[in-house]
Amino acid sequence: MSERWIPLDVKDCDPSPFVQFQRWFDEALGEMPEREAITLVTATADARPSARMVLLRHVDDHSFGWYTNYQSRKGRELLANPHAALLWYCEPLGRQIRLEGDVAMMAGDESDAYFNARPRGHQLGAHASAQSEPLESREALEQRVRDLELAYAHLDVPRPAHWGGYRLTPTSFEFWQRREDRLHDRVVYSPDAAGWRRERRCP
Repeated sequence: MSERWIPLDVKDCDPSPFVQFQRWFDEALGEMPEREAITLVTATADARPSARMVLLRHVDDHSFGWYTNYQSRKGRELLANPHAALLWYCEPLGRQIRLEGDVAMMAGDESDAYFNARPRGHQLGAHASAQSEPLESREALEQRVRDLELAYAHLDVPRPAHWGGYRLTPTSFEFWQRREDRLHDRVVYSPDAAGWRRERRCP
């Protein structure tokens, strides 16, 4: 091979984009410090976008999921416009995957199960932080945590009603492989009657 990057061709891609995602995700294990980090892009009802990093905490053969505060900016935007885009980037392997799709809240029992498995400090933080709202000082936030530590000193910390999971069901995928001279490989999956159609796109 005349370059360090592994070429990507349509014929090399699994017929299922979910299998192809998992293949690349597995190959990234040990290659990056935070493999689960993804960019989540949401938009207001009038199509004004915003982006931030979240952690990918759910993957199956039809959806991708994360957890957050429902009252945060992203939560408010998803309520008004339940469509989003995800971007996963692996710099060491020169790869990125873009997904777009419809978003819905996870069931309460799913969110409960994940919340109950979180470290206790993370649980308290979900109660203490009114995410995206103005905060008078760092000290005020830390005091809220101390108050919660006392309130739940001998109790399990319950999941806040304003916190839980979202699931994105993809309507498109794009797998991008870096190549020399910016002649990158791009393979797009689009739904069709048989499942998913694969095609190469120009760099």
